[in-house]
Amino acid sequence: MDTRITLPGLDLKNPVLPASGTAGYGEELSKFYDLNILGGFTTKSATGLERPGNPLPRIADAYEGTLNCIGLENPGVDIVAKKKIPELRKTYKGPLLVSIAGSDEEEYCHVMDVLNGTEGIDAYEINISCPNVSKGGMALGTDPKEAYSITRKLKALSRHPLYVKLTPNAKDIVLVAKAVEEAGADGIVVCNSFQGMRIDLRTRKPILSRTIGGYGGPAILPMALKVVYQCAKEINIPIIGVGGIASARDVIEFLLAGASAVEVGSANLKDPYAMKKIVEELPDTMRRYGYETLSTCIKEALK
Repeated sequence: MDTRITLPGLDLKNPVLPASGTAGYGEELSKFYDLNILGGFTTKSATGLERPGNPLPRIADAYEGTLNCIGLENPGVDIVAKKKIPELRKTYKGPLLVSIAGSDEEEYCHVMDVLNGTEGIDAYEINISCPNVSKGGMALGTDPKEAYSITRKLKALSRHPLYVKLTPNAKDIVLVAKAVEEAGADGIVVCNSFQGMRIDLRTRKPILSRTIGGYGGPAILPMALKVVYQCAKEINIPIIGVGGIASARDVIEFLLAGASAVEVGSANLKDPYAMKKIVEELPDTMRRYGYETLSTCIKEALK
C-alpha cells in the first residue's frame, strides 16, 4: 500500500501529523515511540515572548471529547528557535511544520522573522484560529479581510510554504478560506476546535477559568468533515483536515471529503500511541476499502 502524499514543501510518507499543541515539541511523545513513523510533525504554536497560558483549571472532560483553554502556553520564539527545534531535529528527521501565533500582525511577523533564520523548518502553520486568547488567534481568523491581510504579509516574509489554520467559529469559513488562498497561502488547515463550556453543578460555576474553551474529540468529526468538504469545493490549494480523528478509517473519510493529509489532536491526549496506531492500521484499512494508493483516494474526493 502506498501511503505517500506530496504537498507544497512537504513530502509525507503517510498523511498523519499531530495537531499543533497536542504533542508539544516532541519531547514527551518521543518517549513512547519513534516520531519518524509519522508523516510529519506540527509543533506547538510559538509567540514573540514566553506565555504562561491561562489560569487553572483549563481542561475539562466532555462527552466524546475534551474542552480546553490552555491559551498558547509556550517558551517564546527565541527558545523555540534556539533550543526546541534543534532538540527535536536530533531525533526527528521528517517534514516539520512550525506553528506561529501572536496578538497582532506585528507579533506574527516578528515570530516568522526569527524562525526564518532557523534550520530544519519545512513549512509554517499560521494559527489564526485559537479560541482561547483575547487577542490574535480566532479574532483574526473570523474576518476574511483580516485573514487576507495577515496571510499576505506573512507570505511576503516567509522562506517556507504557508499553511493557514482556520477556525470553524467564523461566520463563513469558506469566505475566509478563499481569502487566504487569494493572499497566497500554500494550503489551509481545517479546522481548529469548536467553542463550548461545562458547568460544575457543585460550585454552580463554569469549570474552565475562561468559561468558554475549545471543544475537540470524536464528537466534532462530522462537523469538521463538513467544513473540509465545503472548503474543498471552493478552493484549489491543499487542505490538511483536523477534527475528531481517532482511527485510520477517519483518515480515509477526511481524504474523501477533500483533505490531502490530516492532523490528530485530542486522541493524542487520551492515548499517546494514537497516531502510531493510526499509521499502522492505515495499510489494512486502505486494502479493506480497495485503495492501493492514497493519491487515488484523494482523486475520488467528493468535490
